[in-house]
Amino acid sequence: MKQPFGIILAGGLATRMGGGDKTMLPLGGTPILHRIIDRIAPQVETLALNANGDVARFAQTGLPVLPDSIEGYAGPLAGVLAGLDWAAEQGAETVVSVAGDTPFFPCDLVPRLLLAAEGMAHPLVLARTPDGRQPTFGLWPVALRDDLRAALTDGLRKVVMWTDAHGGREALFDDPGAPFFNVNTPDDLARAHEMLEGGA
Repeated sequence: MKQPFGIILAGGLATRMGGGDKTMLPLGGTPILHRIIDRIAPQVETLALNANGDVARFAQTGLPVLPDSIEGYAGPLAGVLAGLDWAAEQGAETVVSVAGDTPFFPCDLVPRLLLAAEGMAHPLVLARTPDGRQPTFGLWPVALRDDLRAALTDGLRKVVMWTDAHGGREALFDDPGAPFFNVNTPDDLARAHEMLEGGA
């Protein structure tokens, strides 16, 4: 299998942060988004950002910014679809998605997802922790993008409903700490600073 492309899902509304781009909030003097880029870029062939609105606010990243192609805020699957369409144009077979508010995800995320996908005709794997699935962290097949588009157009929003319908697998991440901790509130951001100081 070719190395996957990567898509950072930053299209959320950040309502619990009072709006705006929580991905651009500073964590240890560096925007959360830049920490995520540094973590995922070595694991993928190339990288893009899924976000809506004015793309100029992400110009400093140097990444292509892909808006949702589905009208209205359709959730993370719409961002995955944008990544799959972008990857398809360049001949890629798979895309790995990561959330734009989760700065401590594993540095070996992609190889572990790929390992779980071995033997699948259409590699489709979600990360899982002992607490449950992490639906914004997954390996997605370009070959199923039109199926996903149809499902979204029909109103599907729940990631696991679509992955389960296509025989999706799970890759277990039982790493110590909280590698999939995400920043949704000001209190979460304070905890992330503590985790960073603790060596996360």
